[in-house]
Amino acid sequence: MAKRARTLVVWLHVVTSVGWLSQAVALLALLLYGLKTGDVSAFRMARVLDHQVLAFMGAASAFTGMMLSATTPWGYFRHWWVLGKFSITVVQLYVGIFILSDNLEAAAYGHVSVWMPIGTGLMISAFSFQTWLSVAKPWGRTPWADPKVKLPAASTKAFVLTLVIPAADFAIGICTSSPAPFLMLVTVIAYSIRRAARGRNRSSAASGRGSAERRARRDAAAPSPR
Repeated sequence: MAKRARTLVVWLHVVTSVGWLSQAVALLALLLYGLKTGDVSAFRMARVLDHQVLAFMGAASAFTGMMLSATTPWGYFRHWWVLGKFSITVVQLYVGIFILSDNLEAAAYGHVSVWMPIGTGLMISAFSFQTWLSVAKPWGRTPWADPKVKLPAASTKAFVLTLVIPAADFAIGICTSSPAPFLMLVTVIAYSIRRAARGRNRSSAASGRGSAERRARRDAAAPSPR
């Protein structure tokens, strides 16, 4: 059951990631058209696309990706490719929420910045690089990965929660006309803190077992007193 639920989470992550990428391409097309023709309605359509669709897809893609890291042995900081995807996602969310959205709001009223299509193009390039990271999984483990500790996959309940939370946030966004990913943000932070605490406990336990085994070997190798 847990494996099936995990597969559904992976499916949701792929679907939302493809949606995020395709909508970013559509956003770039609208921005280029608006800059070329001076048609303000193109920027208004871009704003609607960003606020009503792309924002939720981006949040759901980031949430499911982070939860897959938190609920599986991959973790956040154990492998360079996961850490790379995590860092790029955080930057993308910051740029999309605090920079691009504000510029789109201004462009809808005629205040157009030529940096908008450049930033959107860089975002698409970052998506492409993240896709390569997911396929190639390069660079190996980070220095912070304890080879003695392998975190187990989470329970079925955690994967089901990962599926339900985006739907709940989407429903709240429809009712409030605001796509803010409040539940997703709280869930990923709370679960990551809990997972990290369990990882430290396992690492401490593994270190304790290793020390005890080394002492036992030394005692066995030591000559018996006469």
